[in-house]
Amino acid sequence: MVARSISFSLKPGRAAEFTKILDKDIIPVLRKQKGFQDTMALVAPGGADAVGISVWDLRENAETYARNAYAGVLKALEQVVDGTPRVQTYDVCNSTFHKTGAGVTA
Repeated sequence: MVARSISFSLKPGRAAEFTKILDKDIIPVLRKQKGFQDTMALVAPGGADAVGISVWDLRENAETYARNAYAGVLKALEQVVDGTPRVQTYDVCNSTFHKTGAGVTA
């Protein structure tokens, strides 16, 4: 299982709109992707920064999403995001929400 973390700087006063776009446009796209498991969005107090975390069954499925659908996600967010989002992919080594393996393999 892997997680993609996407860090955003939000334009001033756009946190509520960011949340609406996630609900209306982005989460439905994620749910259609092969291997998608879960997502979580976090907005910092004051609304200047946000983080999106998506959980995938396999790295390959997360990479397919990144190649095929992620550009549409960026397009949907361009009115509320300031600058280029920063993306990192992690192996999930522990979760209280999802069953995981005993540890990360190198």
